[in-house]
Amino acid sequence: MTARTAVVTGGAGFIGSHVVEALLGDGVRTVVVDDLSTGRAELVGEQADLEQIDITNGGALDGVIESARPEAIYHLAAQSSVTVSVTDPSRDCAVNVQGTLNVLEAARRHRAPVVFASTGGALYGNDAPIPTPEDRIPAPLAPYGASKWAGEAYVATWAESSSIPHAICRLGNVYGPRQNPLGEAGVVAIFSHYLWQGEAPNVFGFGRPTRDYVHVDDVVRAMIAGRGNRGVFNIASGVETDVMTIFNLLQEAAGTEIEPVLAPLRAGELERSCMDPSRARAELGWQAEIELADGLQRTYHALLAEFEGRDEQRS
Repeated sequence: MTARTAVVTGGAGFIGSHVVEALLGDGVRTVVVDDLSTGRAELVGEQADLEQIDITNGGALDGVIESARPEAIYHLAAQSSVTVSVTDPSRDCAVNVQGTLNVLEAARRHRAPVVFASTGGALYGNDAPIPTPEDRIPAPLAPYGASKWAGEAYVATWAESSSIPHAICRLGNVYGPRQNPLGEAGVVAIFSHYLWQGEAPNVFGFGRPTRDYVHVDDVVRAMIAGRGNRGVFNIASGVETDVMTIFNLLQEAAGTEIEPVLAPLRAGELERSCMDPSRARAELGWQAEIELADGLQRTYHALLAEFEGRDEQRS
């Protein structure tokens, strides 16, 4: 059963805005909490209420939760850049650990279950078995992974102490419309933007690193299914795909023949990542439905429309 009122932290971001859209489509009153440092207000549906606050401000956050009285909190607000986590680990920790604790404390006071968007690849490390199950002990390579693991620990501990069924969704490499092409993460959006401009992107790891790509629509279904289900769930396709294959599929969608610039991996990046989603299938009744080739085709054309729309606004 869908909650009548929900709060979505990070609801002006890539994944969060899709969660908001789905909740509104189900008739759920939705309150968005976002500091708009990376999110964009225009991504928030007009029917949603937007509260521009930083989740590290516990008092302000609790005031929003008190007013909303949600029956679920979808926690997607995060510092999600691996490279930023390396250069500014204190900010990474403040948002991903203290911010998550603030969300959990507000949830405890108002008895609201939390669905926490965590990460898979950044947690498991290079030595994990492929595909990786949830019981694999994390071995993060960057502060971002460490802060997400610490956030998970708080979620699990608060679920135990409060008897509120908080869920942890470890997301694979999520792609889809609205993804930011100008950051250092989100390779599908980055490649798409370069191809639209007719320029050659850097392909790190010489095209060999693998990831588990999952479409944002599938992720949204998983997070909504996770409400009220306590545990840790890999939300991924379970299919290992190298980055050069992603580039080639996007080239087909774009109809271009651009030679990429091959470069070594950056600090903190994984060589391989693929997750076992069988627990989510068994306990949440969820599995990824969008095939990669079809999802990339659709995503490229959706992103193309976004790029062109922004270009027209600037001119």
